[in-house]
Amino acid sequence: MSTQTQSQSTFAKLAPLEAVLFDIDGTICDSDPIHYHAFREMLLEIGFNNGVPITEDFFVEKISGKHNEDIGPILFPDWDHEKAMKWMDDKETMFRRLASEQLTAVPGLHKLCKWVEDRGLKRAAVTNAPRPNAELMISKLGLKDFFHLLVVGSECKRAKPFPDPYLDALKELKASPEHTFIFEDSVSGIKAGVAAGMPVVGLTTRNPGQSLLDAGATIIIKDYEDPKLWEALEELEKRA
Repeated sequence: MSTQTQSQSTFAKLAPLEAVLFDIDGTICDSDPIHYHAFREMLLEIGFNNGVPITEDFFVEKISGKHNEDIGPILFPDWDHEKAMKWMDDKETMFRRLASEQLTAVPGLHKLCKWVEDRGLKRAAVTNAPRPNAELMISKLGLKDFFHLLVVGSECKRAKPFPDPYLDALKELKASPEHTFIFEDSVSGIKAGVAAGMPVVGLTTRNPGQSLLDAGATIIIKDYEDPKLWEALEELEKRA
C-alpha cells in the first residue's frame, strides 16, 4: 500500500468526522518570516551573537514552533527568568505591530474553512503563541467567528510538544480523538497532536516535509490547495 493510500485510509477511519483543530503560526498564516524579522532585529539591538544577525537555520532550529518559556532560556541562559520574559514580551509587541500590516493566509485556507463550516464540524485554534498574538492573527484573517475555541499553550498545564493543549481542546469541544484531526506545521506541534492520539496533517510552510513525517505526521501538504488534502477528505466523505 502506498504512503498516499495509507494516509487516505487513516483519514477515512475518522468518519464520521466531529472536529478539526488548527495550529496558528505557520499553519493558517505564514507568520514565521515576521517572527524571524522581529527576533533578528531585536537580538541585533542587544548585541546577541557578537552582533552577527541570526540565520533562518538558527531560527528554525532554536525558535520556530517553541513556547516563549522555552525560547527564553535557549537565547539567554545567563539571564534571570523575569528579564528574559520581559524581552520576549517586547518582541511579541513588535511582532503584533508588523503582523497587523503584513499577515496573509496560507493559500486555500478560506476554501477549507468553508468546507469545515458547511459540514457543521467543531473547530478550535490551538497554539503556543501568546493570547494577544493569537487573537490578532485570527482577527486579521477574518476567522473570529469561525473558531469555537482558542486554546493557548501557556494557559494549559504544559504547552506543546506535550499533548495537553490538544487534549484540553477536545475536552472543551466535547469531541473524540477517534473522529478529529489536526493541521500543524512544526515538529513540536505534530508531536503534541500525535501524543494526543490524533492524525496530523503537516504543512510544509517553513519546515522540511521529512522532519514533519519523522515527527509523526500522517500526510504532508504544501498548503490547503494541495490535491493530496482534498483526496483524503474525499475518501473520508465516502466512508461517512
